[in-house]
Amino acid sequence: MSTHDITLTVDGRSEELTVESRTLLVHALRDELGYTAPNVGCESGKCGACTVEVDGDAVKSCTVLAVQADGSEVTTAAGLADEGLDPVQRAFHDEHGLQCGYCTPGMLATTHQLLDENPDPSRAEIRKALKGNICRCTGYGNVVDAVETAAERLREAGGDAGDGSAASGDGPDGRAAPPEPGAED
Repeated sequence: MSTHDITLTVDGRSEELTVESRTLLVHALRDELGYTAPNVGCESGKCGACTVEVDGDAVKSCTVLAVQADGSEVTTAAGLADEGLDPVQRAFHDEHGLQCGYCTPGMLATTHQLLDENPDPSRAEIRKALKGNICRCTGYGNVVDAVETAAERLREAGGDAGDGSAASGDGPDGRAAPPEPGAED
């Protein structure tokens, strides 16, 4: 099996690694580099749990070979904000848009792309954008509410989903982190 030396910028950090030609981006991120935000779900592009941003576009990392991402900037759910929770993460927390959390990294990446492209989406547009992300816990009502809340907060702050302009600053070590179970604002 042939191998390739690749370089990625993941959550702002330059990473160099050697991968086999057939290594999927999700496995390079998780297994080789230790980034756990993209989850492995269906491994066929149907569930969306592995969605990350590659050069600003939300992609299902189980459908991308690691070598295809060589030289790219990859943002996982953990790297969405410089400090604390970014506005999308905060809205998911505030609106109870997550339960078990397995689908959440993919939902966050998809929401970021949606709000970068459409800062004021309708509920129907939100549902359409999230149709590639399967959640078995929430019933999607609170997820759609969270996206609406994030959009509203971003518009009020004059920022976009990718600039962290309205980050709350409550994550450890400047990294975005999910809220503790039972935590209240």
